[in-house]
Amino acid sequence: QPAGPSGPGLLPPRSGSRRLHPLPSPAPGPGWASLTGLSSCPSRALMFVSHGAGEHCGRYRELAQMLAGLDLLVFAHDHVGHGQSGGDRMVVSDFHVFVRDVLQHVDAVQRDHPGLPVFLLGHSMGGAIAILTAAERPGLFSGMVLISPLVLASPESATTFKVLAAKVLNLVLPNLSLGPIDSSVLSRNKAEVELYNADPLICRAGLKVSFGMQLLNAVARVERALPRLTLPFLLLQGSADRLCDSKGAYLLMEGAKSQDKTLKIYEGAYHVLHKELPEVTGSVFQEIKLWVSQRTAGARSLP
Repeated sequence: QPAGPSGPGLLPPRSGSRRLHPLPSPAPGPGWASLTGLSSCPSRALMFVSHGAGEHCGRYRELAQMLAGLDLLVFAHDHVGHGQSGGDRMVVSDFHVFVRDVLQHVDAVQRDHPGLPVFLLGHSMGGAIAILTAAERPGLFSGMVLISPLVLASPESATTFKVLAAKVLNLVLPNLSLGPIDSSVLSRNKAEVELYNADPLICRAGLKVSFGMQLLNAVARVERALPRLTLPFLLLQGSADRLCDSKGAYLLMEGAKSQDKTLKIYEGAYHVLHKELPEVTGSVFQEIKLWVSQRTAGARSLP
């Protein structure tokens, strides 16, 4: 794997190097790449995309292209232990490593594009990362889009007994696999599920006990962080999500101090709303496009 980002103010990730998928367009900063490349028009805003557990940032190209059409510079990286990044698959020493890496990347891109508003987009585990990132630097971000964020674990995986068992297992068998993600619960769109199953960059090794504990830790941190959230956000959630409990969406709406917050529930939809049945995904893209457009109108980069 190539070395991680380096340079003034950029420390290499402690958990191994990260990699972004190479694109023909130039990278927006040293050691980084862009999901959309640099627009010929001056950018209105910056948007960092935070992917979910077991996947990679390349799965967000369609969303990135739509946002690029609004003159946003969209950038992302594979979290440590994911996609083409370094580190053992789906292993992280502490969930905060993900947050730290996002802040490093945002700082690097922002240095090249001063004065632009910065937004976050996060899905699933990436949603938890986005929430914690926004809470850590309250004045940095102008808004956040959340698609099925990890705020509450699913009831099936987070009963008191299972949480206690996981804590015990984490002490004695941290590398024990709890089994892979069941792809059939990701989306009702069978073509998208087949693409997921065929993607060589998806981690299929199964969720290790130690990583499961980090996800449970993240849920606890998100709950504590909610009162520190003051930025505008758009929250999109499927009612039939079996991976991230839809009750978490209501918890987020109630707990966040933001004045500008919008929730849209998609009845019967599963977890990956941006790769769901066409009517759902079409609506998701339209909602994000409208929300971002309204909050970036008039913004342009400094000369």
